[in-house]
Amino acid sequence: MNANGRTVVLLHGKNFCGATWESVIAALSGAGYRVIVPDQVGFCRSAKPRAYQYGLHQLAANTHAMLAKLGVEKPIVIGHSMGGMLGIRYALMYPESTGALVLVNPIGLEDWKAKGVPLVTIDQLYAGEKKTTAETIKSYQRAVYYSGNWKPEYDRWVDMLASMYSGDGGDIVAWSQALTSDMILSQPVIYEVDQLKVPTVLLIGLKDTTAIGRNRASPEAARALGNYATLAPEVAGRIPGAKLLAFPELGHSPQIEDPTRFNAALLKSLAEIAKPQTAPSPAAPQK
Repeated sequence: MNANGRTVVLLHGKNFCGATWESVIAALSGAGYRVIVPDQVGFCRSAKPRAYQYGLHQLAANTHAMLAKLGVEKPIVIGHSMGGMLGIRYALMYPESTGALVLVNPIGLEDWKAKGVPLVTIDQLYAGEKKTTAETIKSYQRAVYYSGNWKPEYDRWVDMLASMYSGDGGDIVAWSQALTSDMILSQPVIYEVDQLKVPTVLLIGLKDTTAIGRNRASPEAARALGNYATLAPEVAGRIPGAKLLAFPELGHSPQIEDPTRFNAALLKSLAEIAKPQTAPSPAAPQK
């Protein structure tokens, strides 16, 4: 496939790495896109400094600097989960440098704190992260991401995440995850989505029920959180010109659950975004 001259940057989620975009990378590359897939600072193969002020604005600035160094001027930004929150912040900070924004089951479509999730200290978050195992990851993802269903092919992504918590590097991974959890909870983007000025597409698995901190909310508040079937159309309606493509039977990671269907929808959406705007016909001269 010949290069089409367009660049996509893929932003991973908190419980993911750049590698979890595997099928999407292949589909985009096969369609002629240049694909850039960073691991954000604090995640996966990137540095995990113990003293770092994590912020969505900082990660956006890091990503923008990396793209500038690579000579990329107006990438299509695709963000999944936490990467969706980051993508929104990126597009708000750099609207003139963003070709389009694609949000794949982004978290942060609601303000959890405002809806009853109490904030906790970094030490409390760290203590929770230290208890992470492959079993706890799988249990959480099965219940929240996949509506109670599980396929053997999901295990490799659980093992990838769990392996980072083990061994000599496990402590700094847990600490970094605690810091980024605090970032997610304390830096909502939902109040600014109506300010987005770039073409935006939302690809949403409607069975997703992700809500950070739900376990700390009251039972009544917890039941009202993470309803993507309601949140997705509400938020899409607030983003000027946004298009929503829903997958009613899929959950938090539609690109993993049904890569063939997801990638077809993604490529079609990108092709439509890329269509040149038809110039209006000149008005007939007045006689």
